[in-house]
Amino acid sequence: MDSIEIQKVNADDLMEIRHRVLWPDKPREFVKVPEDESGTHFGLYFEGKLVSVISLFGDDQGIRFRKFATLPGFQGKGLGSKLLQHAIRYAQTQGYTRMWCDARTDALGFYERLGFKKFSQPFFKEHIEYYKIERML
Repeated sequence: MDSIEIQKVNADDLMEIRHRVLWPDKPREFVKVPEDESGTHFGLYFEGKLVSVISLFGDDQGIRFRKFATLPGFQGKGLGSKLLQHAIRYAQTQGYTRMWCDARTDALGFYERLGFKKFSQPFFKEHIEYYKIERML
């Protein structure tokens, strides 16, 4: 059986995967977010290798996830789903009742399968179309 482990990681550990997956054509600094120091970050390790990352930021509106990324060779295997489900359970244990994010349009089907729904008009970051999505916890 494959070895999968999810654990908290620090923001520096995420940057390589964020950069490679989300914005490879931008400088590495582009994938940092101002709140990284105060966020909660999880990484999914597959057979000892960090392959998927997610960052959580809570406020009185709920908990937002950002910079959710899985290395290309590991996409489509259910690893990202496992990591997002872990993040959902974590948010529930912390007392949050709503989780949301800005989702790339090409990933909407993935999020909808996990119970997320759009709550905005489409908008663009750089040249990529996004929607705001949410899920009640």
